[in-house]
Amino acid sequence: MRRQNLWIAILAATATLGTSATYADFVDDSQVQLKFKNFYLDRQIKENPAGNWGSWSQGVTLDAKSGYQDIGAGIQVGADLLVQHAFKLNARDKNPDWILPHDGKESKDNFGKVGVTLKAKVSETELKVGELLPVSPVLVFDPSRQLMTTYSGAWLESKEIKDTKLTLAYIDGINNRYDNQFRDLSMFAPGKRLPDGTMGHYDLGPTSDGMYIAGIDHQFTPEIGSSYWYADVQDIYTQQYVGANYKTKLGEKAKLDSHIRYFDNSDSGDKLYGEIDNQALSVGAKVNYGSHTFGLGYQQMFGDNAFPTLGGWVPQPYLVNWGIATFTAKNEKSWGFTYGYDFSEMGLKGLNTTAVYFTGSDAEIAGLKDQKSDELNLIVNYTVPEGKLKGLGFQAMYIDADFDYKSDLQEYRVATTYTYKF
Repeated sequence: MRRQNLWIAILAATATLGTSATYADFVDDSQVQLKFKNFYLDRQIKENPAGNWGSWSQGVTLDAKSGYQDIGAGIQVGADLLVQHAFKLNARDKNPDWILPHDGKESKDNFGKVGVTLKAKVSETELKVGELLPVSPVLVFDPSRQLMTTYSGAWLESKEIKDTKLTLAYIDGINNRYDNQFRDLSMFAPGKRLPDGTMGHYDLGPTSDGMYIAGIDHQFTPEIGSSYWYADVQDIYTQQYVGANYKTKLGEKAKLDSHIRYFDNSDSGDKLYGEIDNQALSVGAKVNYGSHTFGLGYQQMFGDNAFPTLGGWVPQPYLVNWGIATFTAKNEKSWGFTYGYDFSEMGLKGLNTTAVYFTGSDAEIAGLKDQKSDELNLIVNYTVPEGKLKGLGFQAMYIDADFDYKSDLQEYRVATTYTYKF
């Protein structure tokens, strides 16, 4: 009954399905969740304590995904609703933390986002219009802080061809993790001098009319798959991606998951951020043996520029080495080493730890050559596996990053999460 009442409210708000007498599939196949996240982040700049920033906040998210209602001619329609809200519990108000909105003097006490997605499906082809949470080589939503970075536009996926997924999309806005509205797309360009003579900033500067995306993913065998994606952030940059992955068992207890990925980035149209010439090679492999996971990654940047990303701290997890130090500067080479352990075999079900070490070299940044950077991530995760608190999760993360070209830093994150399913 509670789920049905929620969807009645959603239907009344979106008015997308008319006045059909029955919404059985729409309601019965729906997934409605209320998610809670308590999030603490503290970044300490070693050589400049005045630049320290961070916050402690509580987030509440209503994530409601409907089933599909058949409206005839093989067409099914539905609607999703995502309502996010965060409350500041404590913060260093003088410095923005890129988690809570900041007006230059202090961070807001609370802020929220509301996004609606309309969806239609015919056979194995689905179209979503509205707020989008894509996971693709050229665009990824970001759940790493308190509220998620999402996008607005249209996203079409088709799986009509066996073992193949085709994607076409148009993105016209981004709602950053520290914002509460959709904005035009720009490029992340701190310290970059733009064609008009001004200096680029983290999320300020010329904006694009939109981003066009096309992609194809094909699984040749259960072990081997490949992808090709193309994106054009109009008048800023274009991006081509080619990737292949290989997964297999290595005996009874071991599994291998490996990939090779290549990006080719260049300027687009009016070149609002100047000429862009970057190619990125990313090679990675992980071996899981019982409770142990070992990972190795190599990454190298080619061309005259750093790897381009969208303004608003948009991540690129399809690069094997990505952290606070993104390892994407001009000419940069980097290695990544990962070790993870799952404590289930020791009777501690739900507990796992991960250690990641990155090291980069030969980077050219702001005219400085042969720059180095190192980053260590230590992560502990625990999820209550059963009982009344089943699903309650805890994560603690420690990050230590050292740079030749800027101040070193340490960062502490603690997140407590719980999801209530209606």
